[in-house]
Amino acid sequence: MLESVFAKTIRDRWLGWVIAVASLGALLLIAMAAYRTVDLGIYTSLPRVYRALLNIPGKADVGSLAISVLITTYGAMTMAAMALSMGGASIAGEERAGTIGLLLANPKSRIHVLLSKAASLVVLTALGVLALWGSILLASSVLSVSIEGMHPGALMLHLLASSLFYGSLAMAIGASTGNRGAAAGTAASLMVVSFVAVGLLPLFDWGKNVVKAFPWYYFNGSNPLINGVQWWHVAALLGASVVFVGAAVVGVQRRDLKGQSVGVTLFDRLRANPTMEKYIGKIIGSARVSSIWVKTASDYQGLLIIVAYYAILVQVILGPLYSAMPKAALQAIAKLPQGLVAMLGGGDISTAQGFFQIETFGLMGPILVMVVTVAIGASGLAGEESRRTMGLLLANPVSRARVLAEKSWTMIVYAFLVGLVTFAGVALGSVLGGLGISMWNIAAACVLQSLIGLAFGAFALALSAGTGNSKVAIYGAIGAGIALHLLNAFGMLNDTLAAWAKLSPFYYYLGSDPLNNGMHWGHAAVLAAISVVLIGASFPLFQRRDIHQRG
Repeated sequence: MLESVFAKTIRDRWLGWVIAVASLGALLLIAMAAYRTVDLGIYTSLPRVYRALLNIPGKADVGSLAISVLITTYGAMTMAAMALSMGGASIAGEERAGTIGLLLANPKSRIHVLLSKAASLVVLTALGVLALWGSILLASSVLSVSIEGMHPGALMLHLLASSLFYGSLAMAIGASTGNRGAAAGTAASLMVVSFVAVGLLPLFDWGKNVVKAFPWYYFNGSNPLINGVQWWHVAALLGASVVFVGAAVVGVQRRDLKGQSVGVTLFDRLRANPTMEKYIGKIIGSARVSSIWVKTASDYQGLLIIVAYYAILVQVILGPLYSAMPKAALQAIAKLPQGLVAMLGGGDISTAQGFFQIETFGLMGPILVMVVTVAIGASGLAGEESRRTMGLLLANPVSRARVLAEKSWTMIVYAFLVGLVTFAGVALGSVLGGLGISMWNIAAACVLQSLIGLAFGAFALALSAGTGNSKVAIYGAIGAGIALHLLNAFGMLNDTLAAWAKLSPFYYYLGSDPLNNGMHWGHAAVLAAISVVLIGASFPLFQRRDIHQRG
């Protein structure tokens, strides 16, 4: 008999939550360390519109500023994104993977499967929020930053309710439609629109009541970090979550489930048209098997949508934010410890180029693209095996080489799509802020961003091809990324390590200062070569290994 759906979902999903919470905890530690060294008036004196968007308290100290800026923006979006991704995949993901039939072939009803998935969502979200709360207490203790008089526990309760709201909304849409991309995309769109609306609408008299129509208001509209729990706000979010789970139950009961991993895509529909058949066939191949890269792209489109929102929204805000900062404030920020600056990617923060290098391209840019490429690289092969769909795929007249090539092609396309949306965000932010950064130089930095992400995605793909274990691929790629980033950062600080830093792909990413100097084609070629070698190595590794078919 199939093991507990609840336990299996926990087992399959816990790693992503650990990575998300650990990353947020590390960023919080860095933020607190940075804010201890600068005059906080730099932030509290910003125009009201920017303070509202970034949730900067009017009378901030180090602790409240770090927690407010990081946890109630990046942190809340990250936790909500994890929950909505999990909720959207609860039923629609099983259908897309072709495993819903295996689940329901056991003596388990649709409602049992759905409620088990919902229970695992609640447990993982609660544990993630609890761990994030612990990271706040740990960071404040390690850095001797006072959080006396604040209510981080209240903020965490609001965060839990908010994350469950978006997760259950995605679950309802996915269970009712069978479309994982629509579920994640709709919930993510509501989250981003709500975040912006709650930041801006209260600035207008007419917007103070309108803002109550947006769910983000019930997360942070009462400022729970300072004022404590607003119980009816929490109740509103949790009540809506219960309603969404009920809607998911009704939706999944009334609908025919799709028990196949390869559905009818838009390309298949166009190919069925006699006029378009010839042209579509040339693009995506034979009609005997739906294009593997199109299916893979569809599987990860929800993740791409979430990353795209992050990449565009934050960068558009940063441009005007930088232009609003007084020169004295920028000079003060420029005095940040060199070790901290190196960890953030290096750069002179007193210039617009250096500001974007630290805020966007130093850490956030590589993380955004690696989230996508490592997910595809690690799960593209090993994921098919763990879902027991690789055998079904290879039972068709499709070679292992073709499967690997098309998975690789999807990873490459998505890496450059992340670079493209980052370019759009930074370019628009530069224009709105009147910063005058060269568009060619922004494009160069974004191409290098795509290439660094592709290098680690290719490493995950090689590990996946060689081991058939997606966890090994994810751990390996992330571990290598952290170690090589630190090697490059230490190389900036220590002349002895400078030569060793050239062994790190991160040296070839920002080492040439592309936002100031444009594209260094030699560095781009090194990153591209790393990806080519690793993808090339994946072919013999995959060809020579026995395929695992396990659940």
